[in-house]
Parts: sequence; C-alpha cells; structure tokens
Amino acid sequence: MTDTTPVTTLILLVRHGATPTTGQVLPGRAPGLHLAERGDAQAREVAERLEGLALDAIYSSPMERAQETAAPTAAATGLDVRVDKRLIECEFGEWTGAKLSDLYKLPEWQTVQQSPSQFRFPGGESFVEMQERMVSCLLELADRHRGGRIALFSHADPLKALVAWLQGSPLDAFQKISIDTGSVSAARIADDGTAGMVVTNSRTGSLAYLGAYLGDPGERP
Repeated sequence: MTDTTPVTTLILLVRHGATPTTGQVLPGRAPGLHLAERGDAQAREVAERLEGLALDAIYSSPMERAQETAAPTAAATGLDVRVDKRLIECEFGEWTGAKLSDLYKLPEWQTVQQSPSQFRFPGGESFVEMQERMVSCLLELADRHRGGRIALFSHADPLKALVAWLQGSPLDAFQKISIDTGSVSAARIADDGTAGMVVTNSRTGSLAYLGAYLGDPGERP
C-alpha cells in the first residue's frame, strides 16, 4: 500500500537581533548596520534555543545584521549560512534612513499602517512585491529541503508579510503581527500544498520541541 501521508518541512523564521537604530530609523538596505551588544546576545540566545533541533540548512538575508544573527546558529550546527537575496529587507527607497518620528507625521504613514497593499515606497518596493518574493522563497526552499528543517534569518516587515500569508490573513492586516528582534517563528509546509504557523514571535525557551511538528499540518503532536 502506498503511503499518502503528506511530507512536511519545518521552517524557522528568525528576525535579526537589535541594532543601534532599532525602533528609531528605517534602515532598509543601507549597508554597514551591525548588531548592537543586545543584538549579539539575542543571536547567541537563538542558537541556544535551537539546540537539540537538527537543522538541514540555514539561509539569511544579505544584510550584515541578519548574517550576524545567523552566525552563532551556524557555528553551533556546523552548517554554512547560505545568503538568499529574496530574504532581504524591504526596499524603502527614498525613505531609507529616515527617522520613524518624522515618518509618523506623513499622511502616507496611515496608508502604510492601514492599507499597505496599496502602498509603494517612493523609489522603492511595494508591500505586495515584498510578500510575493518572500512566499516564493519559502515555497522553493521548502521544496528543496522537503521533509527537513531549515532556518531563515530575515527582517521584521518581510517576516510579518510572510506570516500573514501563512495564516491566511490579508496583507492589509500584516501590521497587526508582531515580530520582535531575535524572535523565532515556525511554520510547516506540506507537499500537498497545505501550510500554516506552529508558533509566532517566540522569544524565550528551548525550541527543541518543534522537531515533533512534522507530518499532517492539521495535527498537533
């Protein structure tokens, strides 16, 4: 008899650790932004939390802060960090480097918060394009590592948009999702096309238990 049980891939979604400008400016894709001391500690904590969860691969945004967050996990597992440009931060265009306190005053900020699917950053990327590349990356890597466990290190907005898609929520609701620095979320992608979140924005405690979340996405172990 042929086994028709869906084969599931576990995807860990990790936001980079805190930087000196976290919560103050919109850094975007500007180079040269590294982790703050707190961010370094968060990166080490991620590696510790993933101890006991065998990973097959680690992927990261090209940005320094994401690769630096992935480094302790790579060192602990003996895996290389594979850079995938689709995991990069949103292209904020002319808003790159702007103070958040200034952006809050702009009338466009209401669209960013309430109707992001209708917004494109001046000279930059739209939220729709950002979500599409993240979903494409997720599905391709899940297929590449079918039945395994992989970690993706990225940024707040791209991860929030991805979680919204995994939850079946509209993009216009993605701003309600919280993805903190150094947090780990987890999703399951099955080869029958089903997908969903296992945990969102986890910040403390061992994550070794996630290894049990393989099999039918509709069943909790």
